[in-house]
Amino acid sequence: MDKQLKVKNKTTKKMLLWGIPTFLVLGVMIMNLTRKKQVNLSKDTLGIREVFKGDFEDVVLFNSTVEPKKTVLLNVIQGGSVSEIFVESGQMIQKGTPLLKVYNPNAALNYLTQETAIVEQVNNLRNIRVTIKNQQLNLDQQLLSIANDFRNAKRQYTLDSTLYSKEVVAKNEYHKSMQEYRFQKERSGVIKKSVSEEKKSRDVQLSRIDISIGNMQKSLELLRKNKENFVVKAPVDGLLSSFNPLLGESYTQGQPIGKMDVLDGYKLVAKVDEYYISKLNEGIQGRVSVNGSNFDIQLSKVLSEVVNGQFQVELLFKKESLPKSIKRGMSLKTKVFLSNDTKALLISKGQFYQSTNGAWVFVVNTDSKAVKRKIVIGRENPFYYEILDGLEEGEKVITSSYDDFKKVDEIHIQ
Repeated sequence: MDKQLKVKNKTTKKMLLWGIPTFLVLGVMIMNLTRKKQVNLSKDTLGIREVFKGDFEDVVLFNSTVEPKKTVLLNVIQGGSVSEIFVESGQMIQKGTPLLKVYNPNAALNYLTQETAIVEQVNNLRNIRVTIKNQQLNLDQQLLSIANDFRNAKRQYTLDSTLYSKEVVAKNEYHKSMQEYRFQKERSGVIKKSVSEEKKSRDVQLSRIDISIGNMQKSLELLRKNKENFVVKAPVDGLLSSFNPLLGESYTQGQPIGKMDVLDGYKLVAKVDEYYISKLNEGIQGRVSVNGSNFDIQLSKVLSEVVNGQFQVELLFKKESLPKSIKRGMSLKTKVFLSNDTKALLISKGQFYQSTNGAWVFVVNTDSKAVKRKIVIGRENPFYYEILDGLEEGEKVITSSYDDFKKVDEIHIQ
């Protein structure tokens, strides 16, 4: 008797054929996703430093350049070509010493023309002044004559009045002298009033002429002084520098030709990274090293304009701490103190900061494995970072660059 065969379920078979590989693939993917990313590195390729407690010196270090406290720029006042050179760069020069002479024929001719015109105007005004004075003299002479006529008429009238009362002179003569007296009296009053008003007008005119002559004299003096601008003179006592003119070289008006360093002290000038612009203020103390000796300095000026990521500061030596051996142009290592020394948890500076911006580091365990850990960094100086959170004293940290393994979670150090 034959046995009846059961037909196998094809659907179950297909599920088994496809399901097992799928589960295997998913398992591998899950393992890869959950497994920490690791890398093996040689210890010789890493920089490892220990976290420690110490004095944190909150300072800024930079190089500064020695410059005189005061520098005066020399400019050509009158443009022209150099005809004479009297001194050389590097000499000590006294105020008023001629430095060079320029020649400009057009300007010289213009000065001469202006001077001639001013002198001519002054002479014309003086002639007008003389004429007015003569007119005034003529009026004074007329006043004297009129006054004399009035006195004569008055005297004759007084005499005729007496004689007429005694019937010595005729009535006609009396009336004639009386009429002449009255005429001279009225004439004298009218002319005196007219002359007085005219004299006031002439006085005003003369005053204005005197003012005009005075102004023209000043213009003439200024013009003659400007003619001296063909010679450039030292404005102050000091050391002549950056002075390199050549005979025949042309300069325009106002063009600089050199500098005068007033040697009454020196200052330090430096360019500092813009990171410190909010931390540096006038009055902050510092120290500079000159030939192995330290000297105290003070921040005197902060120029807040940022150019190419830097801003400029100026520092002055304290009076009791002034070096004698410094010269213009020397480069000195300068230290500025932002605050007093304090105890802090520190870690040496390294390239890891550029990779992580100080947000995390790789901490080395005892089994030579470095694990990523979040940290908080506070202040910094040229040598150390201040650790506020995330690390403890004695722990070791990789401080070299993380650029090649930013996405790695663990590092096995071999």
